Amino acid sequence: MSESPTNHIRHRGLTARDAALVALFAALIAVLSMPVAIPVGPVPITLQTLGVMLAPSVLGAKRGTLAVVTFLALTLAGLPLLPGGRGGLTPFFGPTGGYMVGWIFAAVVIGLLVDRMLPRYRFWLGLLFNVIGGIGVVYLFGVPWTAQAVDDGLLATLIATFVFLPGDLVKAVIAAAIAAGVHRAYPIPPAGRRVEQESAPDGPR
Repeated sequence: MSESPTNHIRHRGLTARDAALVALFAALIAVLSMPVAIPVGPVPITLQTLGVMLAPSVLGAKRGTLAVVTFLALTLAGLPLLPGGRGGLTPFFGPTGGYMVGWIFAAVVIGLLVDRMLPRYRFWLGLLFNVIGGIGVVYLFGVPWTAQAVDDGLLATLIATFVFLPGDLVKAVIAAAIAAGVHRAYPIPPAGRRVEQESAPDGPR
């Protein structure tokens, strides 16, 4: 007895809605970059990582990563989107450059983990994902880069980053709480156009 083919739903490309969401969250990261910048050594305390955690938590891996990349591309192009009105190439080669590179990988990690968790976003898992990606991955890139940029030891730089940890944990909690509320109140469809693909039947049995 043969079985009928099965339809598998996939999503490809990006829609106009996806592009609008990417632009919206890139703008959100820019807004969070400006109001607060507490100087603590070579790397200031800012709200940027809240946006970096929030974008993939709400939008998923593809759109969330694109939002972060869009923000960084605009910064690289010279727009004064970083604390202190900085922009251009110079900040990427300074003490904070590694953290900004790490944001991209943080968005990928958080987004992929969230994509696997959906359609039901769970706060505690979301918080764990934010800690893994938004803190662990970002520090993995940022700490060695800062140590090299300021010509300091890796261990000393790592210990110095502990001052950021309480604030980053608060931001991880806030991002998870906002994402849980958004997914509960207004579930955002997956990125891309919906495409149905037929798989071949298993054959006679």
